[in-house]
Amino acid sequence: MNSSPQLSEVRGVSLMVVDDHRLFRRGLVALLALESDLAVVAEASDGSEALRLLRTVQPDVVLLDNHMPGVKGVELLPGLIEAAPRTLFLMLTVSEDEEDLAAALRAGAAGYLLKTMDGPDLAAAIRRAMAGESVVSPEMMHKLVRAFRASSAVPASRPATSASGPAPTAELQALSPREREALRELARGASNKEIARSLGIAETTVKIHVQNILRKLNLSSRVQAAVWGSEQGLG
Repeated sequence: MNSSPQLSEVRGVSLMVVDDHRLFRRGLVALLALESDLAVVAEASDGSEALRLLRTVQPDVVLLDNHMPGVKGVELLPGLIEAAPRTLFLMLTVSEDEEDLAAALRAGAAGYLLKTMDGPDLAAAIRRAMAGESVVSPEMMHKLVRAFRASSAVPASRPATSASGPAPTAELQALSPREREALRELARGASNKEIARSLGIAETTVKIHVQNILRKLNLSSRVQAAVWGSEQGLG
């Protein structure tokens, strides 16, 4: 375990990495060191070490592995959050299990990221979390929507919808036809690349549509937009 530099010396976002695989942990620290606004200030190999460190070192963000010997990271979350209530906890895991995803978000995780993601994408996700977004790896979006649907008490007899979708609510009417199409794809769990391919538009255009959707619906993340769209019967 290492815990340097001191928090008082850190400019930008301070991080703690909790993972029992030392080689992965060291590689991740080296990767994050390439980002000038991110600094790893502590490392832990298990939950007890993380809890002990959090009582003195309160980083902005903790990257938490979900599968460690004897306990899942998601099971540690309540105690860790209690020890550092102002810290954001992001799961960083190999598990693509939708039950793990749902459990982590219910337990208070600010995001669920896969270890297969590229370094710049991880850095971007950390920054989005610091900006108030819930961040979920694109590969997990459709599983998030599916987990939400499974846990929602949606009546079997949903109101009839037209062939083009549900009768538009006031919020949906505020969206352009193209934005509604993008929202429908979001509700299905599609990534920006998949939406672009489905709608035959550029990925940069999709990003603009998503930004407009969030602004018009007063939402803070694509995760919220996907869940909201699912609630409206889209997807």
